[in-house]
Order: sequence, then structure tokens, then C-alpha cells
Amino acid sequence: MPDDTLLHFEDMPPGTVFPLGPKHVTADEIIAFAMEYDAQPMHLDAEAGKQSILGGLAASGWHSCSMMMRMMAKSYLLRAAAEGAPGVDFVKWKKPVLAGDVLSGETRVLDGRASQSRPGIGILHLRHELRNQAGETVLESENPVMVRLRNPESADI
Repeated sequence: MPDDTLLHFEDMPPGTVFPLGPKHVTADEIIAFAMEYDAQPMHLDAEAGKQSILGGLAASGWHSCSMMMRMMAKSYLLRAAAEGAPGVDFVKWKKPVLAGDVLSGETRVLDGRASQSRPGIGILHLRHELRNQAGETVLESENPVMVRLRNPESADI
């Protein structure tokens, strides 16, 4: 995508909201992710999940984060002049993500500032929230993300 068609720092002021999802979560993908990355019983077997405090075959928290990342990429990151993130402030897994859940939510821009160490880059502080089909929050997260300025020489941020 040409740089002039991308979303830049200036296009995402505080208060901007990007929708996430919907994403239908299947048992097969929960098990496949768990087999590769988090092979705990409640992520691999429906009966073990039911007997756990999670109440059913549950996605790993890291799987939930990965699904959120894919939703973020589809919603806005792949059409943004993003340069990555320097870290994650926090992730909270509020409720289990179970097989059959449908996840949706939003990313909200909380604030932004110019990078002190990287000319031409702005840093946005983002808050993400995912909910299941019942409207229950399953994941909350915040992190900074680096986004190129459209006109760094005339930036007033």
C-alpha cells in the first residue's frame, strides 16, 4: 500500500475508535494453538476444561491475545504507517474464552505524543477490549504503538 494512503499518526487523534471482530472461536483452533504453544489440559480437552475453573474448553490467554492481534491487524494496523510497539503496559484476562464464543470489541486511542528518540514517529497509547457474545469483557490490554508522522518536518505534536 502506498505510504500516502496509509493512516498516519495525525489520522488517529485521542478518542479514535477502531472496531475489532467479530471472531468465532472454534474448538479445533483452541486445541491446535494449545498443542503448539500452551499444552495445558483445559486447552486441549473439553472434559478437562469442564472440570477446571474455566468451565469448558478454553483458549489460552496467549491465544486470546493472538486472536486480538489478528483483529487489530485486520481493523487498522495493516492500513496504518505503524512501526511496531515498544511493549505492552498490561493484559488482563477477565473471563475465559470458550469454544463457540464470538469475540468483538474495540481499540481506542487514549493519547499521543511525539517520540523523543525517533524523529518522524509519533507514539499512540491504545486501549483494547474484547467481549464475548454475551457482552462480557474477556480481555483488556493497553500498549503504546509507534506510527509514522505524515509530515514530520511540519509536525506540531
